[in-house]
Amino acid sequence: MNPSADEPVLRVAGLGKRYAPDAPLVLEDVTFDVAVGELLAVVGPSGCGKTTLLRMLCGLMEPSEGTVHLDGRPVLRPPSEVSVVFQDYSRSLFPWLNVARNVAFPLRPLGLSRDERAARAEAVLADVGLNGDGRKYPWQLSGGMQQRVAIARALVSRPQVILLDEPFASVDALTRAELQDLLLGVHERRVTIVHVTHDVDEAVYLADRVLVLTPAPGRVAASVEVGLGRPRTQIETRSSPRFLAVRNDIHEAIAAR
Repeated sequence: MNPSADEPVLRVAGLGKRYAPDAPLVLEDVTFDVAVGELLAVVGPSGCGKTTLLRMLCGLMEPSEGTVHLDGRPVLRPPSEVSVVFQDYSRSLFPWLNVARNVAFPLRPLGLSRDERAARAEAVLADVGLNGDGRKYPWQLSGGMQQRVAIARALVSRPQVILLDEPFASVDALTRAELQDLLLGVHERRVTIVHVTHDVDEAVYLADRVLVLTPAPGRVAASVEVGLGRPRTQIETRSSPRFLAVRNDIHEAIAAR
């Protein structure tokens, strides 16, 4: 059941994580909501638990304390309504499957026919600018194109929420800008997105709101409303006074901890 516009799609309460009973906390008392259709960016210094947080949001890792709820239901295992895009596209794609079959892979448990799976894969490949590349293999594509395949695979099951773990960190600056704009296009469909990044400028450019974590153990240091209109463009948005002010506020929040 989809949540109403007044209810958060994700609710995180008192979340904490330690990797062994006597180990120090990696995350401590992390609490926040994610609204339907929101693009939330998560930033913080290295080692503050950003990736750990993302893994608990999608049920890949069990919290040591606290809870994660999706549509009011506790997340105890990976839910079908959530897709994840990881940083290392070269390891997340299956090299023995062509692009179309990589993209269609999440559809296998849904009981769709082979033709239906192929049609959905073809449609999302066109959406991410890879129309005609379905028969190629991942190793025949550039890094940026491989990450587009990973995004297409995340979209193909029509998820309610997409989680991204620094997905553009391993590509060059020009490709990164192209992928950022691709993500903005995905968000226009009212898909809820949580985007983990170490790049404050990227967070401000993409997000409706930026969650700032402290150094480990990661806690919520600030929740900053971006307040930039949409659509956004690389030149005009990044040179606007509001963009610069929000970016500086986030840097100050990080430095204060």
